[in-house]
Amino acid sequence: MFDKILKIKKGYSLCSAFKPSFGMKNRHIQTLYQTFFRKTENIQFEIEKFKLSDGDFLESYWHKTDHIQTDTPLVVIFHGLAGSYKSPYIKGLISALSKAGYNTVLMHFRGCATNVNLLPRSYHSGETADALEFINSLKLRFPHTKLLSVGFSLGGNMLLKLLGELQGNSPLSGAISVSPPMQLDICANAINQGISKVYQRRLVNDLNKALIKKYTVNDMKSLIGIDKDDVKKLKTFWEFDEIYTAPIHGFDSAQDYYTQCSSKQFLKDIHTPTLIIHSSDDPFMHIDMLPSKEELSQSVTLELSKHGGHVGFIEGSFLKPKYWIEKRVVDFFKGVLDSE
Repeated sequence: MFDKILKIKKGYSLCSAFKPSFGMKNRHIQTLYQTFFRKTENIQFEIEKFKLSDGDFLESYWHKTDHIQTDTPLVVIFHGLAGSYKSPYIKGLISALSKAGYNTVLMHFRGCATNVNLLPRSYHSGETADALEFINSLKLRFPHTKLLSVGFSLGGNMLLKLLGELQGNSPLSGAISVSPPMQLDICANAINQGISKVYQRRLVNDLNKALIKKYTVNDMKSLIGIDKDDVKKLKTFWEFDEIYTAPIHGFDSAQDYYTQCSSKQFLKDIHTPTLIIHSSDDPFMHIDMLPSKEELSQSVTLELSKHGGHVGFIEGSFLKPKYWIEKRVVDFFKGVLDSE
């Protein structure tokens, strides 16, 4: 399968630096290991509520290094679907960046931290306005600070789309997108096949729970046409996005949402030094969603590995894992800042 990908997709930088041990090559182990087995440090956060221009709010979680200076680089992190400050991959990256001398802030998408947001709308794979408003506020607060960003999965797709929309006007010095679903309809189909349905069930259940909470503060039935109890009947991303995401966020249908918000079409317009990290065995996706070399701008590097699962990329052994993504992020950002 990997050889087939290389024949079809030319011009990729192979992620040869990532080499899982034989016992860690399975894509489901890579995908699930951190959720069930990772022991994370207790991160001390400073929590801020960020007021959005539409009257709603976001919750941002800050972690600062012990040797903070006025020009200490700041990394803005965007989590994946249903992720938060509790996610092991988030805690691990924040710890690694702090040790490398970076300040970090995790911008939770609406309703993903501790509180239900106020408006009927929420977040989705292409919602870039909230992130841009937040990043611009950081640039105003810290005019002499280099801003960098990492996005995971849904947050990675959003980040790529934002960079393409901004083109040469991005306030970010560099960006990394890990396991982004760059063509949403293909990914929604892929995760609805075979054993991948298990992941879909878990994620859609999380979305359903978040939507049900909205019924306590908004008249959701009049807006989307179904009772609170019927939300639990939504089983696929196609169903959820058709019933809720599309109409609430101004799209004609789930397909219209997927078409407009897939980041692949924006990659050619990115001017910011950007690294995309992907695995060909990602159980959430299909190789058809990968961009061709012609669809990448000169500022974008796509590193494709044979193994890694979804937001996995774990080296070492089962009992002594090493989280390769964290080292790759630190190394890439060092290269970006050194080249400026």
